[in-house]
Amino acid sequence: MNVLFTFKIKDDQMKQLESDYPGIEFCFNRKIDEGPIDEFEIIVTYGEDITTKVLDRAKSLKWLMVASAGVEKMPLAEIAEKGIVISNVRGIHKTPMAETALAHILALGRALPKLAEQQKQKEWNAKVRQTELRGSTALILGPGAIGSEIGRLLQAFGVRTIGCNHSGNPAPFMDETIQFGGLISSLPEADIVISVLPSTEKTKGLLTDNHFKAMKETAVFMNFGRGDLVKESILVEALKNGAIGHAVLDVFEKEPLPAESDLWSLPNVTISPHVSSHSGKYIERALEFFTANLEKWQSGDKNLTNLIDPEKGY
Repeated sequence: MNVLFTFKIKDDQMKQLESDYPGIEFCFNRKIDEGPIDEFEIIVTYGEDITTKVLDRAKSLKWLMVASAGVEKMPLAEIAEKGIVISNVRGIHKTPMAETALAHILALGRALPKLAEQQKQKEWNAKVRQTELRGSTALILGPGAIGSEIGRLLQAFGVRTIGCNHSGNPAPFMDETIQFGGLISSLPEADIVISVLPSTEKTKGLLTDNHFKAMKETAVFMNFGRGDLVKESILVEALKNGAIGHAVLDVFEKEPLPAESDLWSLPNVTISPHVSSHSGKYIERALEFFTANLEKWQSGDKNLTNLIDPEKGY
């Protein structure tokens, strides 16, 4: 069995894999176009280097291990047609992304950006508006692994949590779970609206101007999922006309965010460059997913953890 890693891992991680799996031939740290790939049964990748041409070259490919959560940029129809198993590391982002969301919520509530600006100006002003999390309501779009972890942390602060998903099925650490169709009627309750939704046909453009009009004027909207959830023009208008109080944005319709975007200059926007999931432990966690599934694969068990349905895109 041959395995190709198309991204870099540490020397000690390579040695550990070779030691733990002596019957497997590993090829580490090689880009997909740097040589023939027809002998590899398994390719471990971030996903963006997998194209239809790559699939045509990979004659022996049976399993794509994607070391990221999103797979929407991959040729899923062709992967399904060729019968290639695909799995990802869904859930790997839950700790860093939940901590990022909580950090932004606490920073805004306790006016840390304002205090930092006053420090730069050497301004002593105690009349800074601050709020408490306890007793507030958060509506979480996508209460899966990441959303549920956000809910767990928020509940510890006394926040009521409402999860919103396609099915409406109950989700962990949600006081209530609603379907997408009931979203607009629940938005007036929310002080914080957080999206960690993936990009699918059901989520693209899910939020419209009517959704932002339904939110509280003081509401904080946070998007850590995918930028195509809402058109930038709708979001800009909502922020300019005071439909919502603030937006924390880590993902955008176009990335990198163009310099001419109005979002850069709006005073009620916090921008981060798609880094909410970053962590020094990322590769370590990704390899845990890989090795657990590799054990299954070697035993003939194709029911891998985090299997992707190519037709659904998740």
